[in-house]
Amino acid sequence: MSTQPEESGRIVVGVDGSESSKAALRWAVGQAELTGTTVNAVIAWEYPPLYGSIGWLDAPQELEGNMKLWAGQALDDAVREVVKTSDAGRVTSTVAYGTAPAVLLDASRDASLLVVGSRGHGGFAGALLGSVSQHCTQHAPCPVVVVRGPGR
Repeated sequence: MSTQPEESGRIVVGVDGSESSKAALRWAVGQAELTGTTVNAVIAWEYPPLYGSIGWLDAPQELEGNMKLWAGQALDDAVREVVKTSDAGRVTSTVAYGTAPAVLLDASRDASLLVVGSRGHGGFAGALLGSVSQHCTQHAPCPVVVVRGPGR
C-alpha cells in the first residue's frame, strides 16, 4: 500500500507577497494550465509575539481581524498582480491561521504538488533556502517545487 496521497489535480502554492512567492504563484499557474489542474494560493497568518514586563503576552483580540484582513489583502494583491484574467477561474485563495510551514503542509495533504518560493520576507537574504521552503521540502506529503525569485 502506497503512503503517497492520490493525485487530486490541485496545486498548492504558498504566497506571502514576496517576489519569490509571486514567482512561485506564476509558476504554479503555468503548470496548472499545462496539466489542466487548479491552484490553491495559500497565505498563513499568526499573531505577532508580544513581550511585556511580565513575560510573553497574548495579542489583543482586536488584532485577529486586522491580521487576517492584512494577510488576505496581501494574497489578493499578489493574485491580482500575477494571475491573468483568463486564468483567474483556476485559482482559489485560502487565508489560514498558523505558522506558514504548518498551514502549507496541512493544505498540501491531498494535493498533487506544493510550490513555494525559495525565500520569503524573513531571515537571511543570502541563504539558498528559507526556513519555510526548507521545512516544506523535508516534510510535505506530496512533491515540492521550490521556485527562485527574480535575480537569484
